[in-house]
Amino acid sequence: MQVIIRAILVLCTVLVSLNVAASENQARNFEDIVASGELRIGVSIFPPWVMRAKDGQLIGSEIDMAKRLAADMGLKPELALYEWKALTTALKEKEIDIIVSGMGINPSRAMQVNFSRPYGDAGVGLAANSSLTSAFKSMDELKQPNINIGVIANTVSADVARRMFSRTKIKEFATEDEVQQALINGKLHAIVAANPLPTFLALKYPGKVDVPLKKPLLSFKEGFAIRKGDADFLNYLDAWVVSRTADAWIPSTRQYWLETLKWKEQVK
Repeated sequence: MQVIIRAILVLCTVLVSLNVAASENQARNFEDIVASGELRIGVSIFPPWVMRAKDGQLIGSEIDMAKRLAADMGLKPELALYEWKALTTALKEKEIDIIVSGMGINPSRAMQVNFSRPYGDAGVGLAANSSLTSAFKSMDELKQPNINIGVIANTVSADVARRMFSRTKIKEFATEDEVQQALINGKLHAIVAANPLPTFLALKYPGKVDVPLKKPLLSFKEGFAIRKGDADFLNYLDAWVVSRTADAWIPSTRQYWLETLKWKEQVK
């Protein structure tokens, strides 16, 4: 009899453990999230959207967005840091409730997640060496065979440069620092890079670097990403974006992080 009782107790323990594990990985809908008191937010390091401050804390435009969203929902923000490629998997496996990491909205991603309405623009821009291009009157003058344009190897920006400047000499660099130095030292007429790098270079080196184009070479929209099937959460996020855009909180927050260098002293 004791053997049977012990077997039953072991079986009950196993079943409880399985139920707990299942509940931990269970998808939370909007009501569940609000009732839990916390919003689990997935982010990935990508300055200036997400960065490490000198004290080790996460800062950046998306961190401000995540914290304000959670505060407006009356929830505690629980930030979880992932590699970029792991964010969507973490969302689908129910480890997080939302991705707030400047994720670009495109059809392939929309097959896996639901996007909110966009809250910002991003893309690929161009920064030029002022002295080498001061006499240029149009973009066509950057498309000549004697022009040197720098890119970071194996990036979307490099693909854009090759497509738009097919006759130009495209020079690849391994790192962001290397391509910056080549531009500043006059070895390149221009660089093609992900925004806001061109803007930051013009701010950091006035008179040496400028951004001659008003519009990016390639642009896309950024939005929040959540699991499919939660219309109430998506509706709230859309309403939040509309409201915080109308009261200028989103534009002013993004302007601080993406169009100035006032935050530089906070980071390592």
